[in-house]
Amino acid sequence: MLKGTKLYSILFNKCPRCHGGDFFVTKTAYDFKSFDKMHKRCSHCDEDFEREPGFYFGAMYTSYGLYVATIVTSFVGFVVLLGGDELRLLAFLIPALILLMPLYFRIGRRIWINIFVKYKSTKVKESIN
Repeated sequence: MLKGTKLYSILFNKCPRCHGGDFFVTKTAYDFKSFDKMHKRCSHCDEDFEREPGFYFGAMYTSYGLYVATIVTSFVGFVVLLGGDELRLLAFLIPALILLMPLYFRIGRRIWINIFVKYKSTKVKESIN
């Protein structure tokens, strides 16, 4: 249903161009030995994932945005709406953000490359005899 959209590539760890090959080597973000290992190229369309040195520095901004969104929604939900205090929020939020780090790292990189790479369908056209 989502195939062909940038959201599909971001959510399902797929190549931003063909949505066929995997972007990261492991399926899960919580394989702590290799959560940051990416394929150099897509196995289906040969898209280069290592575009240039320093390309993924911009992904830090996208993951930073995810952290800020998490903190703001947690604050509004816990302190403003539920009337909790800030110290309890911090006691919950700091470990939660540490646990979310591998996930936000990977999502930040997938968002960043999807800004620059356009989806191209790889359907093979049949020739008429």
